[in-house]
Amino acid sequence: MLNRITRLALSAPKRVIAGALLLFVAAAAFGFPVAKSLSAGGFQDPTAPSGNATRILSETFGQTDMQLLFVVSGPGGLADENVRAVAGDIMTAMKENGHAHNIESPWTSPHPMNGTLVSADGNSALILASMDGGENLAQRYAQQIVDHVNADILPKHPDVTALAGGAAMVYAQITAQTERDLLLMEAIALPLSFVVLVWVFGGLLAASIPLAVGGLAIVASMAVLRLITFATDVSIFALTLTTAMGLALAIDSTLLIVSRYRDEINAGEPMERALHRTMATAGRTVLFSATTVGLSMAALVFFPMYFLRSFAYAGVAVAVFAALASIVVTPAVIVLMGKRLDALDMRKLLRRLFRRPPAVVQPVDQMFFYRSSRLVMRHAIPVGIVGVLFLVFLGLPFLHVKWGFPDDRVLPKGATAHEVGDVLRDQFPAHSPNSIIIVVPDATELQAADLELYASRVSSTIDGITSVSAPTGMFVGGLRTAPPSAPTGFAGGKAYLTAASSAPLFSQQSEDQLDAIRAITPPNDVPVQITGTAQVNRDSVDAITSRLPLVLGLIAVVTFVLLFLLTGSVVLPLKALVLNVLSLSAAFGALVWIFQDGHLGAMGTTPNGILVANMPVLLFCIAFGLAMDYEVFLLSRIREFWLAGKGTDADNSAAVALGLARTGRVITAAALVMSITFAALIAAKVSFMRMFGVGLTLAILVDVTLVRAVLVPSFMQVMGKWNWWAPAPMARLHQRWGFSEEGFIPAKPKVKTKPKASAPETSSS
Repeated sequence: MLNRITRLALSAPKRVIAGALLLFVAAAAFGFPVAKSLSAGGFQDPTAPSGNATRILSETFGQTDMQLLFVVSGPGGLADENVRAVAGDIMTAMKENGHAHNIESPWTSPHPMNGTLVSADGNSALILASMDGGENLAQRYAQQIVDHVNADILPKHPDVTALAGGAAMVYAQITAQTERDLLLMEAIALPLSFVVLVWVFGGLLAASIPLAVGGLAIVASMAVLRLITFATDVSIFALTLTTAMGLALAIDSTLLIVSRYRDEINAGEPMERALHRTMATAGRTVLFSATTVGLSMAALVFFPMYFLRSFAYAGVAVAVFAALASIVVTPAVIVLMGKRLDALDMRKLLRRLFRRPPAVVQPVDQMFFYRSSRLVMRHAIPVGIVGVLFLVFLGLPFLHVKWGFPDDRVLPKGATAHEVGDVLRDQFPAHSPNSIIIVVPDATELQAADLELYASRVSSTIDGITSVSAPTGMFVGGLRTAPPSAPTGFAGGKAYLTAASSAPLFSQQSEDQLDAIRAITPPNDVPVQITGTAQVNRDSVDAITSRLPLVLGLIAVVTFVLLFLLTGSVVLPLKALVLNVLSLSAAFGALVWIFQDGHLGAMGTTPNGILVANMPVLLFCIAFGLAMDYEVFLLSRIREFWLAGKGTDADNSAAVALGLARTGRVITAAALVMSITFAALIAAKVSFMRMFGVGLTLAILVDVTLVRAVLVPSFMQVMGKWNWWAPAPMARLHQRWGFSEEGFIPAKPKVKTKPKASAPETSSS
């Protein structure tokens, strides 16, 4: 396949590029509107019991988990005419919208919960409604109401404030903030990446190749994501990964191909043969690494929450399109540019400006990575031990990680949904995310007295439960404190109760409350189901942890098999797995230390004592795939030199040093550009995306510095020729199914030359 692609690039480069441009235009036209079809949710496990309880609340009682809240206040208190006028107009706007249901406020019909809609000081009140449309549409409907209130209602009463919050607004503001963060990320990453690419590639024309390839991969992946939205929900955060990872993988792949092509040209190969050799080696490595990255990302599809599955869709699409664009478009551009590939070389211009001598071809044994690897291998055992201990030390904070669920605090403090969340926790505990909702799926055999007795037990026996609202009234400390009212919590043979909790979310006390509720005999022994943020968090974490062994096992098996097919060794895949896990442990430890424990000011976020459970899993799959990307780049070149030797320990050491010398600069440059791309996410205002950017940046930098430049040569030196060992049956398997560079490569033209003394292998700096 690679030979056919190379021949096509050599014979019709303009057609290849024209076809790529047409694909870019078509994909852009279809894919650019994708953000309007994406959702900010997907963190919950829809198959969990809490998911069923949530569906009952929505379908039977109109109480969806997508609520819109307004905290209304004024200097004159709730009796002020302006406050009443604003509240009335807000409720009218909700009704006219057509998607808001079960609207409640202190000014509406009596209900046991209405006493909890007024703050303790009597100056603020809640207006709340349940929004239909699910996670995707509810946020849009809520935003329409809020826009109308801010534009048409509040300006008429400047002394009255009405802050909008609730889950629907949290999602709406996360979506809007993510779109802004994406533009900011691109504004930061693209110029800095181009500067680094100019430094690496030299010529301005050559530096533009990876950006073009990345753009094609990104828009094609966006088109795929939009296509998937017609069948299932897709998270808007997958769009951020598409942009960052598409650019990063495209830069990696094109940098490897162009660098290998230049090596072949510098070695005296004619252009046609140089391109064939480049595609047979570097092109194959690109496909191999893309397969590794894609399969690592595909493992996320086994999780039930669509937030993680969305990254599987995006990751696989980006890996595939980045690889295809690299191996198809890059050789065509190389052929079309010809000698102009090095045109507009900024490095030459800078050397002339600063009166520096021209760059010279540097002997391989004088290269930095050759000398550094030789130094490491001379002290392999102590260097390896110190490096491993250092990574373990950095990863120690991960031992006390606490998992949690994203709430309004993932938004910046200036977001109204965050402000409303703080107000709810302080002044309206019955409506805060801490509340626990108990659903009776089959209440046909229950009487009002059964629910009263159950509510009384819950309110009197469980520490931290401040009140329980039931269809027959409000219970505090086992006693009814509000009179009976219309049975709004009893309909269609189903019932629900709301337990207000003072326990902080994600705390041990909150966990104990959930266990204590289950320990209480349900009303008339009829089974109950629990929902609310605390229970949803528990179910979501359980859904992740229960499937984690399967996902990690699949990634390990796939990685082992692919690296075995590449190297023919069973030792090197095991070494790669161990070192990659060690490097990721350092990044995970930093995330706990910063974002959970709150050190370094939590980097401008609001720490709540937890890590969003989805993020470390996502970070592991992405960072592991990218680390294997570099592993493939390095091992494929080391193997070339190993096969050229005689199979001794000295040949192993030489192969490691030469492989690092040839790929060290390329991998370092690729990692630098990739870290810039992901570090741009640190500017995101949504806290877990900032955490995502920090984690990926640290993982990449640790991997390319400590692991690739230090631990890999030290471990390979210790193992010697046993690096390449495999049991006889597996060796025969590799001979039959393993990968090699064999294929059609034009023979060198025979030119009669006088024999000359051999010179050490050289390469450009």
